[in-house]
This record gives sequence, C-alpha cells and structure tokens, in this order.
Amino acid sequence: MSDKEPQGLARAYRQVLDIAYGRHPYSYLIPVALWVFDAILCQLVIWKVPYTEIDWVAYMQQVSQFVSGERDYMKMEGGTGPLVYPAAHVYIYTALYHLTDKGQNIYMAQQIFAALYMVTLAVVMLCYWQAKVPPYVYPLLVLSKRLHSIFVLRCFNDCFAALFLWLAIFFFQSRLWTLGAIVYSWGLGIKMSLLLTLPAVLVILFLGKGIGRLPNLVWLMVQVQLAIGVLFFAANWKGYFGRAFELSRQFKFEWTVNWRMMGEETFLSREFSLALLGMHAAVLLIFVVARWLRPAQRPLFSLIRSILQFKSPFTTLQQLQVSSRVTPRFVMTTMLSANVIGLLFARSLHYQFYAYLAWATPYLLWYGSPSPALIGPIWLAQEWAWNVFPSTDASSAMVVNVMAITVLMAYFGEGKRVDPGQADLVAKVKAKRK
Repeated sequence: MSDKEPQGLARAYRQVLDIAYGRHPYSYLIPVALWVFDAILCQLVIWKVPYTEIDWVAYMQQVSQFVSGERDYMKMEGGTGPLVYPAAHVYIYTALYHLTDKGQNIYMAQQIFAALYMVTLAVVMLCYWQAKVPPYVYPLLVLSKRLHSIFVLRCFNDCFAALFLWLAIFFFQSRLWTLGAIVYSWGLGIKMSLLLTLPAVLVILFLGKGIGRLPNLVWLMVQVQLAIGVLFFAANWKGYFGRAFELSRQFKFEWTVNWRMMGEETFLSREFSLALLGMHAAVLLIFVVARWLRPAQRPLFSLIRSILQFKSPFTTLQQLQVSSRVTPRFVMTTMLSANVIGLLFARSLHYQFYAYLAWATPYLLWYGSPSPALIGPIWLAQEWAWNVFPSTDASSAMVVNVMAITVLMAYFGEGKRVDPGQADLVAKVKAKRK
C-alpha cells in the first residue's frame, strides 16, 4: 500500500504538469474555467468597487455635439478638452450615448464594458491558443487589477481599440489578411495608439501575401480611414486630421506613468522627445532586419533592391514558402513586440495604456523564457508599478524597466523556440501545390 501511494502521487503530479503544459486532453478546460471565473470577478468589481469618473462625461459631452449636428472637429470639446480621437470613437460612443440614456446610466455602461472585456479576453485566449501557449500562462490574463479598472470602472475608449487590435491578430493568425487589415484600420480609427503596431502589420502582410498584394491592402486600410472620417471632411477636413491624428501633442508631466524619474524639465524637453523617437526607430529597424524578416530568408537590402525594380523578390513557389512561415506564433510575436517597443519609447503613457500592455506581456515573457519562475515575478513587478497612483520615480522606473526586459526577451527568444505551427502550414502549402 505504501509503494502504491507514492506511485499514485507521482502519476497525479505528471497529470497536473501535462494539463498545465497543454499536453493533456483536458488542458483546454483551464482557459474556459478562467474565463468563467473572470466573468464572475467583473460583476464583483462592479458591485463592490465604486465607479470613478475620468473621461466618460467628456466623451458624452463631445458626442452630444455630434448628435446635435456639429461636424467641425475644431469645435467639438468636453470638460477635459477638445475631441482628439478619430471618428470611429465618435460612432461607438454615440451608440453608448443612446444605450445609456445620454450617458446618465453608468451601471448600464459598466455592464457593456464588462461584456466588452469578456469578449476581448475570449479573443486574447484564442490568440494564445493558436500560438500554442501552455495553459499555465493563462492565469496572468485574468488577474490584473489595473486592467479590470480600465474596463469596468473607467470605460476608456482604449478598451475598444484593444479589442480590435486583438481581433486583427486573430484574423492574421487565421490567414484572413483582408479582414485583418479592415479590423486593424477600424481600431486605428478609434485611437491612433494602434499606429505603434503598423510596422508589424506591414511586415506580416508583405510576408503573407507578397509585394504584389501589399499595396492593395494598404490602400484598403486607407479607404477605411477615409470612410470613417468622411462625415467630417466637408466641415473641416484639416481640422479632423489635425485633431484625430495629432502627433505633436504636448503631454502633462503630472499624469505620466513612465519617465517620471527623468524629472519634469527633461520630460518636457525637445531633446528627450527626439532621443526617444530615434531609439524607437533604431530598435524597430533591428527587429525588422534581424527578426521579423526571417521568414523571407533574404537580407533586407536584397528585398529593397527587388522592390525598387518593381518586381517581386520571390517566385510564386518561394512566396508560398515564405507565407507558410507566417505562423500564428510569428504573427503574435511580431504584433506584440512592435506594440511593446512603441510603448517603451512613448513620450508619455497614461494608466489606460495598460489595456495594450497587460495581455501582451505574459506572452512575450513566456516567449523569451518559458520558466514560470521568471515570468511570475516580472509580471508582478509590472502590475505593481501600474497600480501605483500617482506614479512615483520608483514606479515609473519599474514600468520602463519591465518593458525593456520584455523587449529584450522577445528579441532573444525569437530564434530559440521551435514553432510547432510551421509544419502545419508547410503541409497546407504542399497541398495547394498539388
């Protein structure tokens, strides 16, 4: 009896490991159980934690002007200032304006954002599953205090932008290139924060569909933006683009989550801004050359030379082979690393920007090092830093350092891990050739 007991414990331990690492038929139950748990948690947060007003009233004031017939972006403003988001934001919050009794029914708004959170979480989990991330990583997707606050206690527009970012990742993983491009562009039409992932989107579309189709897909994304903004062009098209996509906006030092440790004088200086921009461009170039273009198996200059000669760098067969290397894991790594690189070198981040980071970090940390012993403490450090209010020198330093570590792990993890999804895509390519 005593011999059987250790054997039974060892067998149970192996089963637990198999479930946690995705090797058991019941492994899929972990994300399902966590999703149900989080649905209950969202309701508990709404029930027990008071709603905090930040931007909701201003959104409703701006939308009320649109509902009243105003179409000049330069004249639309609320209590926190002028309208500075693209028109898809206006359309979404116009719907919310009507659904919440002109913004007065906060409880209804919170329930809508709870549903939005749950839909986004489901898409995130599907993306993780397609990238074959083991289930032991999934608990980190449902435990963020700050993320729940952003969705159900603040009702920020970043929540909708984050949903469309993850939908774009999911459609690109599923090789639905056109749908992914449309969804990404709609998300960009909610908030221009999604511009941070544009370099990755272009690389993925180039590798997945080839240089011949890339211009068509880029033009499609531009058309989506034109369609979104067309209602405002007649009144003041310059005002629309100037406000909705204002790249020269000055940020207040008092609200920043990152770079506070640099001091206000440095934070507001033009030199610091240009240094961040230069470092952003340099790191992006390193990732493009050394990591993101790996599926092409060609040096960057060779690709550029062919494109400048108005011809494809690949034969038809080569293009199919390149496309087969654009796996769900490659898509997710490329999109999320571009996102975190952009956030790392952003001049200023506010708390709502955590909507773009919270679900990206667990994946990239796992990608760089699959050890839970390393992933957990780094995730906890990030979560602590984003929950310090107002931010301090210590918390802002932690925010920046964790993002820097995440970027480094994404870079050095890129070449180490065998991608199990590539064999499946290669088989599909061979079937297509037949």
